Amino acid sequence: MLRSSDRLRLTLFSVFCLAVFAAAENVRAADLKVYEVGSAPDDRRLQPLKDLNGHFPFDVPDSAELWQARAEELRRRVLVATGLWPMPEKTPLNPEVYGKTERDGFTVEKVHFESVPDHLVTGLLFRPASGDGPRPGVLCPHGHGGRLQDYGEQAMQQLIADGAEKYEASGRFPKLARCAQLARMGCTVFIFDMLGYADSRQISYELAHRFAEQRPDFEGADSWGLFSAQAEMRLQSIMGIQTWNSIRALDFLEQLPDVDPERLGVTGGSGGGTQTILLCAIDPRPVVAFPQGMVSTSMQGGCTCENCSLLRIGTGNVELAALFAPKPQAMTAANDWTKDMMTDGYPQLQELYTMLGEPENVACYPQLHFPHNYNYVTRALMYEWFNEHLGLGLESPIIEEDYEPLTPEEHTVWDDAHPAPEGGDEYERALTKYLAETSDARMAALAPTDASSLAEYRRIVGGALQTIIGRGMPDHGDIQRTKVDKEEQEGYLYFEDILRLQTRGEELPVISLYPQASEWNGDVVIWVDGRGKRGMFDAGGRPKPEVLRLVYGGAAVLSADLFQQGEFLPAGEDLTQQRVVENPREFAGYTFAYNHTLFAHRVHDVLTLISFVVNDEHAPKRLSLVGTGGAGPIVAVARALAGSSVDRAAIDSRGFRFSQITDYRDPNFLPGAVKYGDLPAFLALAAPQQTLLIGEVDGTPELVEQAYAAAGDPEAVQALGPQQTLEAGVDWVLAR
Repeated sequence: MLRSSDRLRLTLFSVFCLAVFAAAENVRAADLKVYEVGSAPDDRRLQPLKDLNGHFPFDVPDSAELWQARAEELRRRVLVATGLWPMPEKTPLNPEVYGKTERDGFTVEKVHFESVPDHLVTGLLFRPASGDGPRPGVLCPHGHGGRLQDYGEQAMQQLIADGAEKYEASGRFPKLARCAQLARMGCTVFIFDMLGYADSRQISYELAHRFAEQRPDFEGADSWGLFSAQAEMRLQSIMGIQTWNSIRALDFLEQLPDVDPERLGVTGGSGGGTQTILLCAIDPRPVVAFPQGMVSTSMQGGCTCENCSLLRIGTGNVELAALFAPKPQAMTAANDWTKDMMTDGYPQLQELYTMLGEPENVACYPQLHFPHNYNYVTRALMYEWFNEHLGLGLESPIIEEDYEPLTPEEHTVWDDAHPAPEGGDEYERALTKYLAETSDARMAALAPTDASSLAEYRRIVGGALQTIIGRGMPDHGDIQRTKVDKEEQEGYLYFEDILRLQTRGEELPVISLYPQASEWNGDVVIWVDGRGKRGMFDAGGRPKPEVLRLVYGGAAVLSADLFQQGEFLPAGEDLTQQRVVENPREFAGYTFAYNHTLFAHRVHDVLTLISFVVNDEHAPKRLSLVGTGGAGPIVAVARALAGSSVDRAAIDSRGFRFSQITDYRDPNFLPGAVKYGDLPAFLALAAPQQTLLIGEVDGTPELVEQAYAAAGDPEAVQALGPQQTLEAGVDWVLAR
């Protein structure tokens, strides 16, 4: 910190600055606007938000090496979005298999196991009637309608007439029909219940698939339900739980004594197709897949169980399915949202598989005469695909056979000897609490103690933050500066500019104050305020005393309206909530599965400012960030991503924590922020860069101290309490 003699000198200098300032007339004091009256930034982000019905093209990279890098980034996105980065501990499954039923050519058994303690996954296990194996295992996530989906007796004649089904009896139950036929073909098949379907009752169908209206958090930060802001910021979602259930279902299938773990396949339709895509994207064990009905550049899945925050920002189902390449996968295009696949989606998959040397390992069969389905004709295509790629050696064509449908007693998992577990609100709270506690313990274990553990902390937490924000510093060559105005003031120059990040279609109005050329000491300060660039000025439009102290101390100071600040807003508007998509169901995933949050956009803008400054022809000797007026958390996150490009950061946190947020429409809402350690975790990522914290009630957070000690410079971080003013931060920035 500053010595007392230095403080006195700076105080006297400040008085001098104020005297000069009082005599000066600020020509631009009237409005501090960069754009002409009535104009606003030409920014792509002001367009309507993307939703699940948008267009999601797959642009194939130019080389296998570029695809490998992109695939690594996408897998991490899937893992982060579903709450599985880092992968949770796999607790004992404690499986029970019982209640065998025999049919011609196959048997059916009831199953339940624990994907996490006390959370039971239910389903049916189909096996060939004879033989001990080892044999291929096939996992069947069922999709909407449940594993017991029933066309109904009245519909069967028409379905048969249309060629969609062949048998009146077994064809009524298309999900079970494919399991029975695969078992007759020599596979061990497990079809398990999605949350809320059939025997999965601990989380209700209404909650998992029909959630519509935000509920209050049950008991604040200590107890909350799914779909709440608390759950979203911990990345707890129906989709995440179902994806974990899929992984654990594959664990169950793989460990069966009659299953060959080297020959595992996955196939599901509709919502089960979505689960097939995700499981095969992140789990290396499946060797063949048939994700039916959801590989599309169009609608990405309409249910709350098929969307979660962060999942499809900058990507879509076709590219996510491509993560399985070059392993064999096939699908069909039907008269639904997949109908354009033959010209938009499938050619790109073919291009990728060809580039990876396996062009025969991908197929999309046009079945446009059928609506959305996993019918008899589509199942026949899947049987041939699995026959070839699981090495079943059966003669083609494979013809699905009829069988006597299962009775309720035969397909119901729960009975007197195996009673259904309790569910409801209390169970829901217990589950989210367990998931949070185990995740918190995992994060606590990552707390850095030396250089090696700090590197791992950066890999996990820093990698998660990269996914959450979705962008690093842009290339300087992509930033275009347009000079709007330049005025000479008393002792400094006043500039107005527009910065345009051309590759993103983003634009920022910027005001900068620059010492007379002979007085610039090489320092640049980016002033980030919750009010935008107006936060650098007082109510009369004059630079604040703290800003003038920096300028007359030899530093150039610039500020901008970040997205949805200042000139982005109509005159007089006060932004209290960020935009969400037009959907009557109040679910964060419908917006933030496809769009960055407002907080992330503002971090992007700070990164653009940093790139502009550090790569400018008048490159600074030292770059400092000041985060004030509620923008401290934005600066903390941007600084963590910018690394050594920023020399110093004075961050007024005001004691903010993301865990205080109770509404996903809050401007500071950031999915995953609490899971990965909240604001202290992001501050820790800056170690060992110099940081001053202002407004922290308990001083430097312990995690931040640990990170700086592990980085070898514990003195590089300092903290001032909430009673301190920004003037102390300016003192710190001016000290050299």
